[in-house]
Amino acid sequence: MNPSFAQMRRTPYVVLTSCVMACAFALAGPALAQDGALELMQARQAVDKATQADADQYAPDLIAVARQGLEQAQAAAGDRRERKNAPALAVRATADADLARARSEEATATAQLQLRRNEVTQLERQLAAGEDRR
Repeated sequence: MNPSFAQMRRTPYVVLTSCVMACAFALAGPALAQDGALELMQARQAVDKATQADADQYAPDLIAVARQGLEQAQAAAGDRRERKNAPALAVRATADADLARARSEEATATAQLQLRRNEVTQLERQLAAGEDRR
């Protein structure tokens, strides 16, 4: 069975994300852990993944909270007095984005399941109608 384009759309993104993360770790290493840049990067990626999973359609409230949390984390990272709070805010934004992505993927899977059930029901009716004609 050939995969559909819907199933393939995340593959290039995942590969690119992995390459970007590997380069960032190699270049920045310990510096990322000190100022919360690692957490901010992870939060940005989580929001991007949720967006790719159509969270704006299936989990709009959750993705909005995640984006707002990311903005707060970025603002805190830029403020000298609030910088220490940036990692925790970014981690929370990551969790919110991950939840939005999971809910979106669940909604998509549920819709696909219902579509397949409807197809099975239609085929069963066609089969029953064919048997009645005999």
